[in-house]
Amino acid sequence: MSFLSQAEEAIPAEVHMISGCMDSQTSADVSNVDSFSLPDPAGKAGGALTSSLLKVLYADQQKPDADLSFQEVLAGVRSSLDGDYTQIPQLSSSRPLDVESPFEIVPPHATGTKRALLIGINYVGHSSGVLSGCHNDVLNMVEYLKDVHGFEDENITILMDDGNHTLPNYAEIMAAYRNLVEESQPGDAVFCHYSGHGGKLVDDDGDEADGYDETLVPLDYQTNGQIRDDELYTTLIGAMKKGVTLTCIMDCCHSGTILDLPYRFKADGVQTQMEEVSDFEFAPLVSLFKAVIFEKKSLKDALKNQDPKVLLGQAKKLWKLRKRFR
Repeated sequence: MSFLSQAEEAIPAEVHMISGCMDSQTSADVSNVDSFSLPDPAGKAGGALTSSLLKVLYADQQKPDADLSFQEVLAGVRSSLDGDYTQIPQLSSSRPLDVESPFEIVPPHATGTKRALLIGINYVGHSSGVLSGCHNDVLNMVEYLKDVHGFEDENITILMDDGNHTLPNYAEIMAAYRNLVEESQPGDAVFCHYSGHGGKLVDDDGDEADGYDETLVPLDYQTNGQIRDDELYTTLIGAMKKGVTLTCIMDCCHSGTILDLPYRFKADGVQTQMEEVSDFEFAPLVSLFKAVIFEKKSLKDALKNQDPKVLLGQAKKLWKLRKRFR
């Protein structure tokens, strides 16, 4: 089976993600977003990725022929960050993507509902690790989605620890992702935004080349743990229906591969086109199940070229996830 065929089988939806940095990097905060020329800064602080991305997108709207490509958007973000921030933004996708094609949150073929889920965590009340710009990121991004792309309030879900919205704890974040998948239908344009801490945990199932799972850090991480990339892949990415266009902005540390997508472009000034992630793991346990149940292969044949340690690790992880959602 070709790389593309495996990608289409593992991830039915068209998924694009812009991450604030590579896995090995941290993502900075901006103490004052006034310099980014946003229509309504909604406060002084913000995430470097969100602020620079909105600066690029709003500037493009002022041009008579607004039609920036994915590559131009990322180059603009990197240029905006250059000098003050070392982080390198990345574009990842579920399909091979021409980076010179127009950057579109709502492509012409997405004629269904426009849905959005935005998560901003300042870690209010924590003794350490408190952030100040994540709520502002969400408010600024919501304004952009509504004013420029016509998203409606009834289809926008916000999780923030501001006392006015659903708290972004572990259970609520995962429930919001599951609800988004359940509600989204072919033809919908779906947008996800996360602004908060990102982390790394030692990989516990052998499917990470660098030995670490990338994570989102919910408000209650001290008691309920962090959200691993495997959980996001299983709950959001692999579960989203075919025909849905999903755009994700991940403004957090160590976010380069947080959604485990098989194609990647780094805005480092060197890479010129999107490339396959050569060591990408297409959920081998799921592939094994499909081979035996649907393709009628014998278990012996299906196990060929599969790493038993990886399969065992994934089986253990799925069992742990099952217990968390009971």
